[in-house]
Order: sequence, then C-alpha cells, then structure tokens
Amino acid sequence: MHNSLEMSTSVILRLEYDQDAAAFGAIASSISDAGGDIVAMDINRAGPVRTVRDITVHLRSPQDVGRMVSAVGQLPGVTVINVSDQTFLMHLGGKIEIHPKTPIKNRDDLSRAYTPGVAQICMAIHQDPDRAHTLTIKRNTVAVVSDGSAVLGLGSIGPEAAMPVMEGKAVLFKQLAGVDAFPICLSTQDTEEMIRIIKAIAPAFGGINLEDISAPRCFEIEERLKQELDIPVFHDDQHGTAVVILAALYNAVKVVGKKLEQCRVVVCGLGAAGMACAKILLASGVTDLIGVDRQGVLVSGRNYSDPLWNWFAGQTNPRKVEGSLSAALEGADVFIGLSGPNILKAEDVKRMASDPIVFAMANPTPEIMPEEAEPHARVIATGRSDYPNQINNVLCFPGMFRGVLDCRAARITESMKLAAAQAIASVIGDEERNEQYIIPSVFHPQVADKVSKAVIAAAYEAGVARRSREPRDK
Repeated sequence: MHNSLEMSTSVILRLEYDQDAAAFGAIASSISDAGGDIVAMDINRAGPVRTVRDITVHLRSPQDVGRMVSAVGQLPGVTVINVSDQTFLMHLGGKIEIHPKTPIKNRDDLSRAYTPGVAQICMAIHQDPDRAHTLTIKRNTVAVVSDGSAVLGLGSIGPEAAMPVMEGKAVLFKQLAGVDAFPICLSTQDTEEMIRIIKAIAPAFGGINLEDISAPRCFEIEERLKQELDIPVFHDDQHGTAVVILAALYNAVKVVGKKLEQCRVVVCGLGAAGMACAKILLASGVTDLIGVDRQGVLVSGRNYSDPLWNWFAGQTNPRKVEGSLSAALEGADVFIGLSGPNILKAEDVKRMASDPIVFAMANPTPEIMPEEAEPHARVIATGRSDYPNQINNVLCFPGMFRGVLDCRAARITESMKLAAAQAIASVIGDEERNEQYIIPSVFHPQVADKVSKAVIAAAYEAGVARRSREPRDK
C-alpha cells in the first residue's frame, strides 16, 4: 500500500540574531531540544553586531516545526525572519503542468493544430469514435479521480485537500511509465452523482484510476463504472494493494520453502483492500483462507449486516474456525494485516506454523512492529519505507495502466492482476531473494516495463485487448 502521509520533514530557518545577546550554541540547543537536527548552516548576511543565518533543520515530524520555531523565537536577541519548508516549496503551484507536444511557430502550424485543419480530425473521429484512441490524448491519459473521503492516514479531508495526493500520483504515472495522468477531485460524495460525473468526463481518458474513496461506496462506484464504461477502471486502494501483496507473497513462500496453494492464510481487516486481497488470493489458488474483522472470524451460515461479508464467509474458512484473531492464527502460515495498529501480539505469531510470514500493512503504525515480530516470524513486510520489504502500490499502477493503454484494453481482468503480481515478483531473481528482499524497490527500473508486458499478454489472452498486436494507426 502507498505510504502514510505522516513523514519527517526539513525546513530552512532564516534567523537574525545579536551576537552579543545570543550565542549560537543556545540556538543549536534550542533546536535540538525541540527534536531538530541541524543539517547545514549558511551565512546570509554578517555584520559586526547582527548576523543572519540560514539553518537547515531535519525534524522527525511536520508537527515539530511549530514547536521548534516558537522555542527559537523566544531566545533573547533572536528574530525568526522566515521558515521555508522544503515539502511546501515542492508543492508551490502544484507538482504537474501541461506542455504542448507540437509547438505552434507560424500560421501554417496554427491552421493544422487548430482551425481549419483540426476539422478533418474531428470528422474522422465523428465517423469512427475509436480513432479518438489514436488521434487525441485519450491514447495515453488517465484520470486520477477522488472525492477525498478516505485519504490514507488523514481520512475524509475533502477534494481540495486531496489534490496534492492525486497530483503526486500523476507524477509517478509519468515518471515511472510515461503515462499522462490528471488529478480530478470531485466536490461530492454522492455515489450516483460521482458515477454520472466520471461517465461524463470519460471520453477524454483512456482509463480511470479511482483513489481514496471510502468503503462501501468505492465498491459500487467501481463496479458500475466497469459495467457502463468501455475503458479500464481500477480502484488502486483495492487492487493495487492486492497485486503487490500477492507479488510479495509469491517470493515469501519461496524463501520459506512452502507452496502458496497449501498455505493457511489469515487476512485481518475486511475493508476495500482486505476484500480485494482475499479475492486475488482465492484466484491465485489459496484454499485455506480465513477473514477476521471487528466481529472476529467470519464463518459461513451467519447473517452479517455487510453483504460483502456474507459473500466472503461463503467463499472462505473451510475448516469453520471460530473466535478471535488468535484462534484464526493457530497453525497459520501467513498473516496479512490491513486493519489497525498494534492488534497483533508476539504471542499470536508464536501460535502460527513454522517459518511464519507476517505482512503488517497498517500505516503509519503496523499491526505489529517488525522488531516485536522478528524473533518469531521468518519473513516480515510492512507498508513503511523505513523497514525492509515495503508493500507499495507504486509497483503496480504505473505498469498496469501502461499495459492497458498500449493494448487498448476494455477492462482489467483478474488474470491481468495475477499477471502483474507475477511480473513484480519475477524482478527478484533466485540468487537475490531472501527474508529481507521479497519485493523490489519502488525505484527499480524494470518493474513498470515487466508489469506492462505481462498485463498486455494477459489482456490478449483474456480477449479484452482491442488493439492489433501489430501496432498500426486506424
């Protein structure tokens, strides 16, 4: 899953201070006491009495910035002139912009790019709408759509506040797979209205990436759009997470010498990601799968208020295990947590089978800290970047959309997701794979290309690719 939005930060403090009234040591101590580490110091202006310095400070959390600035500003003879947050500076004016592919240098260029020459292109598409895939940005453009109702680590913060996340997604699409993506944040959380809006804007795009939409609305929105649109719709919080978890699991079972289809797997947390994870595990051949949520282990035959839980219970838990998470973990080979912090105890891991695999995905605080699980688990993964084996959706969605755009897929099938997971796993060779390396880095140069090629092959196999295998313009 993608990282929580809690992170360390760096700021530049511009301070003016009276050298007679304030020793620099006092300033440094004040910064340190507030949780800051001085990274660099630069003289901006020096005088016989007063000095202006730019001090670069690294802090564990953005919340520490205000406390540090207040503490330094209270020192006698010190004036805080400015605080430049490096993260804020990166976001000034947004993180993406549009550039024309063809510069307009003269009237002839203008007449072909716009009126009157553009009329030929308009009529060609009018006569054959499929040509929009080759003659417009639809060929390579994805809409990243959110209502800001379930932003990871922040919750329902609204469309404006969600924009920086969607912009960041667009940056990753472009940098990692050459896909043009545009953030679209909707000022509604009404399911029907969202479906209508997305359908109405779909002609401009070759695919729809749904993002940070709360459950259970996200399920209906995606399902309806998949049925009513002729372009791929992909809710990344569900399927991106599931694909990357399965990729890591393919390698983890090889490390411990087990076969995935013979493993007992426990999924804890049956929201959007948990449900998608369960579905892809069943599709991959797992037969002994148990789901646990707030009400405990899901068992078929019981009537749950959530219809998806009723479906899930009917497809899983063949041994009819009942009770709590601890009961479910008795003899389990794999724990996959998509729930909340600190719900898994070391004693629970001890109850698992030999060489257990623990994927604690809750962010920013996982179900169990790796240090606590390590004495008892053979392989550990989290959603965090400060531990080995980070499960991050960025390993999936750029290559997934590169593939579906290139073969002009009508939709994304389960077989295409399985192919993407196998492609991600295959990046790590037999000689490299170990307990600390079951999933490639998000910056690994081969990932997006391998995923796109695997997705294209699976799309043709599934019969959903609409472009000839030999590239041609229509």
